[in-house]
Amino acid sequence: MNNKGVNYLTTGEFAKLCKVNKQTLFYYDQIGLLSPIYKNEKGYRYYSIKQIELFYVIDLLKELGMSLSEIQEYSKNKSPESFLALMYQQKEEIVKKRKEIEMKEKLIETKIALLEESLNMDFDQITLQHLPDATLYLSRNIENITDDEFVEVISEFIGEINEAQLDTGYPIGGITKKEHVINGNYSNYSYLYIEQPHPKEGYPYFKAVKGDFLIGYHVGDDKTIGHAYVRLFSELERLGLTMGDYVFEEYVYDTLVTNQKEHYVTKIMMQIIR
Repeated sequence: MNNKGVNYLTTGEFAKLCKVNKQTLFYYDQIGLLSPIYKNEKGYRYYSIKQIELFYVIDLLKELGMSLSEIQEYSKNKSPESFLALMYQQKEEIVKKRKEIEMKEKLIETKIALLEESLNMDFDQITLQHLPDATLYLSRNIENITDDEFVEVISEFIGEINEAQLDTGYPIGGITKKEHVINGNYSNYSYLYIEQPHPKEGYPYFKAVKGDFLIGYHVGDDKTIGHAYVRLFSELERLGLTMGDYVFEEYVYDTLVTNQKEHYVTKIMMQIIR
């Protein structure tokens, strides 16, 4: 339709251009967010091509998490200055979201790398390996605590990791002191930890002692992990080595990748003194 040199689009044409259904445009009109530029005497609604930019901005703001009521509030007090302020605000939101996506991408890449590595492992083998320094984020001390207190600590630890965005994709592990392992108290951890390849400032970290480690694996329930430690101590004696101050444990396979406890795999890294 053409009226006084102005080109109009019907509701259907405008909806098709915006890639939405007509009901969306009816609703936007109803709440005063985006109304037809012209309505004739028969009640037919017509939009201007100039309104497409407004629709795109509304759509963009929705995608960035603004509610329709918040967009309405802006629309009531439009001005070049308020629009500029809004764009700066949304740019900050995009930068924040981009950083979050990049962090999640790195997390997924780490999990992929760890899982692909595990598929080529011989879980029956015990190896002596030299490991470099690793920076670990630690829980508070959990030595000799009760089962109820342990649940409280791990909930607190996971909460800290999520709030501070410290999830790196590496598994949560446990550090056990030499004396507890020797006495068969394999689950009497001193700390929980998660590796931090790129530590953030302002958080308490522990730098894992670099050096030689005797590394073995336990396949099965945690209740039978003692069998793996017996094998490690036997290999320790055979090689004439002395155990260091700490043992580090991490899940290789847990509830994330298997439903059967008998298929769980725990990596045990026993510090060695030559």
